[in-house]
Amino acid sequence: MTVNPKLKDALTDQLFKAVLALKSEEECYQFFEDICTISELKSLAQRLEVARMLQEGHIYDDIVLRTGASTATISRVKRCLHYGADGYKVILDRLKENS
Repeated sequence: MTVNPKLKDALTDQLFKAVLALKSEEECYQFFEDICTISELKSLAQRLEVARMLQEGHIYDDIVLRTGASTATISRVKRCLHYGADGYKVILDRLKENS
């Protein structure tokens, strides 16, 4: 998999190394609370849930009711699932394996 050159730089590398250095859910909460606003963090969590629900075949109306996501957000996540870098697929598969 090739990394998007528009995304790749030293600062982003540092961020991803920091995330990979986290060792527990508690450390994740601490780090993300400091680095993100509550709204940003809730949006990230919402997108992941939208991706999970789309992967499971839920329809837009169900996803809107469950997550509160806009149809524009759902469409963007759906586009990523079909044409993106497979990041959602990788993490959703791993979450399934670990549940």
